[in-house]
Amino acid sequence: MVILGIDPGFAIVGYGLVEYKNNSFKPIDYGVIRTDAKELFSDRLKKIDVQLKKIIDMYKPDCCSIEDLFFNTNAKTVIAAAQGRGVCVLCASAKDLPVYEYTPLQVKQAVVGYGRAAKGQVQQMIKIILNLNEIPKPDDAADALAVAICHAHSLLTAKRI
Repeated sequence: MVILGIDPGFAIVGYGLVEYKNNSFKPIDYGVIRTDAKELFSDRLKKIDVQLKKIIDMYKPDCCSIEDLFFNTNAKTVIAAAQGRGVCVLCASAKDLPVYEYTPLQVKQAVVGYGRAAKGQVQQMIKIILNLNEIPKPDDAADALAVAICHAHSLLTAKRI
């Protein structure tokens, strides 16, 4: 099974693709979609849609896992990030991918085993689980890989139940 993980936003959208087969992981690709703050917001959202569709068309994942937003500061930023997230969900759905959503706490719990783990702990576990030489950069790409790993672990748990 190929899982597309997404760390949503509007300035930077992280994506990570992993193959999960026989209880093991194989990294396929990861990176970010960046938008320019000087562009119209609508053009930024369009760029996310176009680029994400290209990634889906290229790798043909079986499903999409996306992180829920967590903000406790600026409402304007939350709204813009939520719109970026909405584009990601719609894009995957338009490509007939089932979309699964996970909170940051669920992602940390699935990857590290502790829901309040530090970002560095999550990144180190991603490196280990995917047998990478270094921690994926930028952080948004690493976060997207974590969401994909979270979904695979959630599937495994659901099968056991």
